Amino acid sequence: MKQDKIIAIDIGGTNIKYALVSSGGEILSSGNLPTEAEKGIETLLFKLNEIIQTYLSEEILGLAISATGQIDYYQGKVVGGNPIIPGWIGCELVRILEEKYHLPCVLENDVNCAALGEAWLGAGKGKKDFLCLTIGTGIGGGIVLNHQLYRGASSVAGEFGKLYLQNKQEVYEKYASMSALVRKAQEKTGKHWNGKEIFSAYWQGEKSIILLVEEWIHDIVEGLKVLLYLWNPGCIILGGAVTHQGEAFQKKIEEELQKQITSNYLECLELKFANLGNHAGLLGAAFLLLDKIKQEEVKE
Repeated sequence: MKQDKIIAIDIGGTNIKYALVSSGGEILSSGNLPTEAEKGIETLLFKLNEIIQTYLSEEILGLAISATGQIDYYQGKVVGGNPIIPGWIGCELVRILEEKYHLPCVLENDVNCAALGEAWLGAGKGKKDFLCLTIGTGIGGGIVLNHQLYRGASSVAGEFGKLYLQNKQEVYEKYASMSALVRKAQEKTGKHWNGKEIFSAYWQGEKSIILLVEEWIHDIVEGLKVLLYLWNPGCIILGGAVTHQGEAFQKKIEEELQKQITSNYLECLELKFANLGNHAGLLGAAFLLLDKIKQEEVKE
């Protein structure tokens, strides 16, 4: 008997990741290709068609899309965000794909999908409530309450990177994202760095980089502090590039939390690194599709 499968796609500004996912959450095959965002929505739709056509010979349950931008899940539409893909904002992707392929489809923000993936099969499994942050080019957020994704009144809750912190007079992601760390390293040294090089120098004990990264950890926790005081969560899951630095780096964030947060907020807090890597968004989107199919079956 054939196993039901889902075509899961994660649309980023730089790359499009895709996978064939089983209904149990197993990645059966995967790949990626460049987004070429500057070429606009028509090029993006062409690339999506190439991916989908590759798998249509399989027994497909539907299409699960995780994507950059502010997404209204209920409309299946991109409603805001950084306009890096011309024509992306306003795109009714679910309608377009369902009409073309006659398969059920879901569309959700990439960090919301990452949160759901971690809730289903990763670091958030079994957690009733948690906040999920991804630290990358910017800072994205996902909120899980009572085992459900909290989307807010217009489906765009969790934009943690847009928090304005008075002591910095800037939004959170401008000084606590990976791109902020890279920028600061270049400003400080006059040398071009990438994240991998910065962390390599940090672990090797290069003094100027140690000070820079420790300042950056402090800045990350400045934002976490606001979220802790607002939500008092039992669990925070951090994703993105920081997860590659392992338990030693997680411990440094925990130590900084202890310096900045009063103990009663930390007593019940568990800080975890995401553990599904690049597949988190794909798996979260697949989970959403399975939930959509289940809900439609209940209605019938």
